[in-house]
Amino acid sequence: MTSNGTTYEQLRLEVLESARAMHRSGLVVGSSGNVSARVRGEELLAITTAGKDYETMGLDEVVVTDFEGDAVEGDGLPSTEMLMHVAIYRARPDVRAVMHTHSVYASALAVAGEPLPPLIDEMVIVLGDSIQVSDYAFPATEELGDAVVAALGERNAALIRNHGLVGVGSNLAEALHVCQLAEHVAHIYVAAKTLGTPRPLPDEAIATETTLFRMSRKVESA
Repeated sequence: MTSNGTTYEQLRLEVLESARAMHRSGLVVGSSGNVSARVRGEELLAITTAGKDYETMGLDEVVVTDFEGDAVEGDGLPSTEMLMHVAIYRARPDVRAVMHTHSVYASALAVAGEPLPPLIDEMVIVLGDSIQVSDYAFPATEELGDAVVAALGERNAALIRNHGLVGVGSNLAEALHVCQLAEHVAHIYVAAKTLGTPRPLPDEAIATETTLFRMSRKVESA
């Protein structure tokens, strides 16, 4: 039982359903990517296990661990990218859910080392002023977590150099929406580059919408 009365099983089920939704959305294939949710008020997280196909994943493949990786509930091994999830939770108290995807267009930008500029209004309001690319770090290391936290800043998404995308939110539904929107905007950006030079939003729109983004984060974390 968590400190706010929610059972770990309920949280594990929510993580499982979000992982399946991530897979159905085409944001990952096979067993790639990972999903976690923070246990409110505690240094614990429920996270998908390593190497499990989402089509056949069951509740047993979502485990609860502390931030050091010691199991609290469940017998599986947590995702190899757990250190990245923990680094984000420690740096961002407002974040309650983390989703890591390998979606095609976002991953293409990550491989190219190309940040995603503020192109459409919804992007800035939901994700922040842009999506930056992290420095390269080897997967499943503390260095990767540090690099992703630096690229994320106060935003809700970051591109992981030569790897993929990470999206965060105050809950699992928001983290999924962030990843879906980031992939949508990345697709628009790549398509626009075939027509010419993509034009970011006007500076005044970016400033106003970034303020709205920051206000929404304060409300959700209150």
